[in-house]
Amino acid sequence: MSEDRVDLAATFVSLTAEAAELRTRVTELRRELADLGERMNVITIALNRHAACR
Repeated sequence: MSEDRVDLAATFVSLTAEAAELRTRVTELRRELADLGERMNVITIALNRHAACR
């Protein structure tokens, strides 16, 4: 294998690993956003109930 092909293969492997890590992080962030959305809904409901009691 020529040096260029070795460099290209190494770059490909590195970028593939980085892409996998980024996909995992995106999945984690989506889950966190969904959890945050649920918490915001619960807080909104609680605030609306509190305001209705006044």
